[in-house]
Parts: sequence; C-alpha cells; structure tokens
Amino acid sequence: MDPDRLIPEMRRLAILAGAAIMSVRQSPDFEIRIKTDDSPVTEADLAADAIISAGLRSAFPEIPLVTEEQAATHGQETRDFLIVDPLDGTKEFIRGHGDFTVNVALVEDGMPRFGVVFAPARGRLFYTLADGSSIEEEGPLDPGNPGPIRPIRVREADNDALMIVASKSHRDQATEDYIARYAVAAMAPAGSSLKFCLVATGEADLYPRLGRTMEWDTAAGHAVLGGAGGRVLRLDDHSPLTYGKPGFENPHFLALSPGVVLK
Repeated sequence: MDPDRLIPEMRRLAILAGAAIMSVRQSPDFEIRIKTDDSPVTEADLAADAIISAGLRSAFPEIPLVTEEQAATHGQETRDFLIVDPLDGTKEFIRGHGDFTVNVALVEDGMPRFGVVFAPARGRLFYTLADGSSIEEEGPLDPGNPGPIRPIRVREADNDALMIVASKSHRDQATEDYIARYAVAAMAPAGSSLKFCLVATGEADLYPRLGRTMEWDTAAGHAVLGGAGGRVLRLDDHSPLTYGKPGFENPHFLALSPGVVLK
C-alpha cells in the first residue's frame, strides 16, 4: 500500500465524516437505535460510515474493509485490512459532549501501521505520516487542503507523578483499583480514542482499559500513539496488542509512554 495515496484519502474522508456527524448533532431529534449488543447507534454513525466506506472501497478496492457498522457482514481478516470506527464515543455524542472521534486505520501484518483520529467537536486532527511518525494538524482542517502540522511525541514519564487518562463512560472498580497501584499526579477523564492521542501528545502518560473494546475502537489511536513513540500492550502479559483477532475483540490493554514502569 502506497502511504502517499492512502494517508491523504483517510484524512479527507475522516474530515468529511466529521462534518456529517456535526450536521446531525445540530438536529434536536436525531435517530437513536439500540444494536444487538445493546450499544447505541445514531444516524450520525451511519452517515459517517457511508462516507468512509464508499470512499475507501472506491479508492482501494483491493484491500479488505472492516467497519463497526457493517461488522455482521465481515469475514475474519487476520493480517492486512482497513478498519474504521465512523463515530467512536457514541454515548458521549448522544449526551451532547465533545469527546467523540472518527477513526480510520490500516492494519498490516496484524499491527496498525497508519491511522487518522479526528475529533470534530474539539477541532483536533491527528494522523500518521508516510514515514510512520505522528502529527497534529492545525488550522481550518479543510478536507482538500492540509494545514500546518506539528510533530507529536510522548513525554518522558515521571513515575512519581503520573498523568493518567481514563474513560468517561466505562470507569469501574477494576480500573480504579489498577490506577491505585501508581503514584498519580492528575487524572484526566476523556472519551473515545482521544485517550490514545492525549498520551501521544504528552498530555498524559498512561491509559488503562479494563473493559470491552473492539479493534475498530483502538486501531487508529494505536497507530497515532505508536508513531509518537508510545506503546499499546495487553494487560495480562504486557505483550503488544495485535489485530485480526477472532471476532475483532480486544483483551484489556494499556496505552502508555515507554517511560512508565508497569505494576
């Protein structure tokens, strides 16, 4: 896959999908349905999925595509595939909060290689470049005209005063117990894949996730964090989190700056 073709198209489609989501958000009575796994889906999820899916299938018909909203139709892609969560943080979106994202990634050899994370309500856009490094784009975020970019990098963690980011919607006692193992200077609640990006930019050191996630929830943020020098590890054995697993379901994991001493 030529990243010079892929990355601009993933970026463009993520911004267009974000605009569609924000348009639905302005409606006071947008449709909400409950899926078979008891999670909500809105017309914004479906509109964003349609934009990204059509664009990727047109531009890259040779690459298998996995998206959350079409999960029931997917086979089991185990090595190389595009993976999309058109609206990560649907619960935050429904509540009127801004911590939701559009996520597009390419998995190669079981690992996220390139990814785009767009938080339209926050005006923040993160993605990997062709050389594997990660940036945040600033400016108007025009789908056809990239603006100024700045490199992002994890910070050197102070294990006596860690910055930890955790889920807004999925905090539980197991997560609190795990966090209590560390010397914590500050806690930052955040939703969606923004948590990966906050570690990638050095705004946090550690994001523990002790709840259910799917590969489309994490792949783009994982790629961005990896390009900024961070890691995503399984909680159970601290081995790298891989992709193409049965059912696309993740184990519990940790996203972190390499300087964090795990406990």
